Amino acid sequence: MENINNVTEFILLGLSQNQKVQKICFVLFLFFYIIIVVGNMLIVITIISSCHLTSPMYFFLSYLSFVDICYSSVTAPKMIVDLLTEKKTISFVGCIAQLFGVHFFGCTEIFILTVMAYDRYIAICKPLHYTTIMTRRRCGQMVVASWLGGFMHSIIQTVLTTQLPFCGPNKIDHYFCDVHPLLQLACTDTYVVGIIVVANSGMIALGSFFLLVVSYIVILVSLRSRSSEGRLKALSTCGSHITVVVLFFGPCTFTYIRPSSNLSEDKSVAVFYTIITPMLNPLIYTLRNEEVKSAMRKLWSRKAGDTKGDI
Repeated sequence: MENINNVTEFILLGLSQNQKVQKICFVLFLFFYIIIVVGNMLIVITIISSCHLTSPMYFFLSYLSFVDICYSSVTAPKMIVDLLTEKKTISFVGCIAQLFGVHFFGCTEIFILTVMAYDRYIAICKPLHYTTIMTRRRCGQMVVASWLGGFMHSIIQTVLTTQLPFCGPNKIDHYFCDVHPLLQLACTDTYVVGIIVVANSGMIALGSFFLLVVSYIVILVSLRSRSSEGRLKALSTCGSHITVVVLFFGPCTFTYIRPSSNLSEDKSVAVFYTIITPMLNPLIYTLRNEEVKSAMRKLWSRKAGDTKGDI
């Protein structure tokens, strides 16, 4: 297949064509994005600065928060700016870069969430072997593997897309460049590529979600022999993670497990895993975790004390 590409830029139709709705969305999503950056950065700084948050759970949480910032930054700033501009264009190279970033950070987040579930499984089901299994080196290797897995997944999606010829319409019914909208604009039969995309994205999301469900079923079964106090303590450490998993995997799996036929529906669902979940993660992990809240209060008190000392 000869790769004919007459398209140098794409037009993003965004979330809405109504100007009043766009202005409301601008204020709303700007507020959301600020919360994403500030909230997740606060978690990263708190975990790095605290001498008490040294367990693998917080090590993974710091990386999850960092990935959330990167993930949202790939799509949110462009979407926010486009809400106030009349012509919402993105260059072909910029579009492909955005596609790569979305899948790179999105898939990395999936793997980190899966690793976090494994960490909870070892902590609850094999507590006596926890420190020997979840060593600092092992945790570092898991994080590196998550980044590499995300990179490999994204490279496949990007290469498949760039090999397609684009010679006609360039309007994307979405607020960022993704595989499904681009497949619909290609000047060739994309059935085979679409199947590969679904297999690549969908199976990673579904497979990871299956592992997560199995791990938590095993955890729940093992808790039957614990005291009620022990069960509550164990479940409290898993509650935040389960909430995040449901919020992220539900919409993500819905979008990528099937060939896309309704882009308007897809872009509405995409808001949940690109904006809403990264925004809620800091709130979920801080409101339900006394250790993190205590560490944040100590960090804030220390910073306030330093400021008074400088004055």
